[in-house]
Amino acid sequence: MPEATVVRERSWLAPASCDIGGASAFSSYLSLLKQADIVHYFHPWPFADVLNTFKKTDKPVLLTYISDVVRQRFLGTLYSPLMWHTLRQMDVIVANCPAYVETSPVLSHPSIRDKVRVIPLGIDENSYPKVGDDSVFSRISVTATEPYFLFLGVLRYYKGVHTLISAAKSLNAKVVIAGSGPESEKLKRQAESLGLKNIFFAGQVTDKEKVSLIKNCLALVLPSHLRSEAYGMVLVEASMMNKPMISCEIGTGTSFVNQHEKTGLVLKPENVDEMGDAMRTILNNAELAKTFGENARSRYELLFSGLALGKAYMSVYDELIR
Repeated sequence: MPEATVVRERSWLAPASCDIGGASAFSSYLSLLKQADIVHYFHPWPFADVLNTFKKTDKPVLLTYISDVVRQRFLGTLYSPLMWHTLRQMDVIVANCPAYVETSPVLSHPSIRDKVRVIPLGIDENSYPKVGDDSVFSRISVTATEPYFLFLGVLRYYKGVHTLISAAKSLNAKVVIAGSGPESEKLKRQAESLGLKNIFFAGQVTDKEKVSLIKNCLALVLPSHLRSEAYGMVLVEASMMNKPMISCEIGTGTSFVNQHEKTGLVLKPENVDEMGDAMRTILNNAELAKTFGENARSRYELLFSGLALGKAYMSVYDELIR
């Protein structure tokens, strides 16, 4: 029996990266609504809020809350009435970690706080390649057996990669930055201006290349310094592959996935000295790094695996149907 049937509709516009569908999306939604026992939305996606206004049914509704609207303040103000209309209609609102509930001005609001449950975001391990692609190492002049730290993700303003690059100046190991994005050229210029020879930009990588990079790194580094990093799924990927992590305390899900001195190290954001010290700690203490990685894998199996998430959501679904 298939896990799901995916129905796709064309995106006609995507202002602020929020896809908007046409008339066929509304008709598909209303048709699927008749078949459904539960309606499950994701936030933020304003078009889903618009679709919800056409829901003339008393079927149970829940919403997985991924992130606050952080940077788009003007658009967020315009969106706010529609957002609150949707949230107050929900039977259950799922947040990704306790810290985000407490620090989000939306989730902590008294009008909806009682509806909020916590179910982490996670990954089904079976959806990943079993074998990686080591050819990525020849492309970036790094060998799989030498010590290197890894950043993996879209190079956006909130990822804090500039801190990682600055910290690498005093590091006796290589740093691989895998991914592309709007900050790419700026970060390359930074590394060049600092005269760094231990920074290697891998660019966009395939899923198999990603598996090889994570499995062979010393640790995964996510230096995000702003709340726009609501969770950090790459930390879950590292946990799944038994890797220690280095991240920053920004009051979101990053410090829920990566627990300080249990699965890795959690630092002050944009602190070059702490970042350098943390990487040297991992580099110079193989047993500690191994313990962090084993703890991370155990935490993945308990909280972030496909099985764990499936059980958590099925519990909520059963409750709503009853």
